[in-house]
Amino acid sequence: MARSIGRIFRSFRSLGLTPFTKNQLSQAPACVSFGHSLARSVATFMSSNPRDFSLPNSSWGEDMRRLYDYYNSQCETGAYGGDAKGGLWKRLPSYNRSLKYATGGVYLSKIIQSKARMFTRNIREPGAAFEYVIFVNKEEKRSLCIFQAGHLLEGPPGHVHGGAIATMIDTVTVTHATFLSGLVMTANLNINYCSLIPLGSTVLIESSLDKTEGKKISLSCKVTSTDGTKLHTQATALFVSVSVSHLLGG
Repeated sequence: MARSIGRIFRSFRSLGLTPFTKNQLSQAPACVSFGHSLARSVATFMSSNPRDFSLPNSSWGEDMRRLYDYYNSQCETGAYGGDAKGGLWKRLPSYNRSLKYATGGVYLSKIIQSKARMFTRNIREPGAAFEYVIFVNKEEKRSLCIFQAGHLLEGPPGHVHGGAIATMIDTVTVTHATFLSGLVMTANLNINYCSLIPLGSTVLIESSLDKTEGKKISLSCKVTSTDGTKLHTQATALFVSVSVSHLLGG
């Protein structure tokens, strides 16, 4: 991989990609102009700033924005963009590829299965499917997700599909377990559905640590209305710590 990248950059240099004055550019041959266009394209390709889907967008409703502002105001300074000092919460970034969490991952995501996308982040239209942001509290060993369900997640008429709810429960709990213990995989997920969730509504998904036992991490999870008065779903989840080589099939 390193040798391949080196060859790429040597190819760029062979195109004469060096600074030019305005006058020189006006007299430069077409191949040099092409070289500069290629350089700009490469700079974009190699960008290390992926889009963070956990940040507010125009599709977020009033409840989603209000709760985001509330929990973000309690975040530690410098904790993935949190604004307040001395807080207990951290807002976790959310990308459309798991690779993008790693150093150099933005580049790797463009050469390793470049068409792959996270299941919950593969819809281009804002607000159409999964709109969510996850906060974690290390001291209390719990996490909280603010989730707004879009119109593409319909199951029963006008309400969220049970599979979409299960997806969000798995997403929140596996994120929480990974934050606590490093890389994990879901071993078991038990869900009890209590009441329907209307499309377009915002709910809270809360995860808490039950116990750890060797490589096993057990969590409890519940989905409630934003004021906590209505229980939509309850779940328990079991995760197992794994190595990177195991994840890659080694």
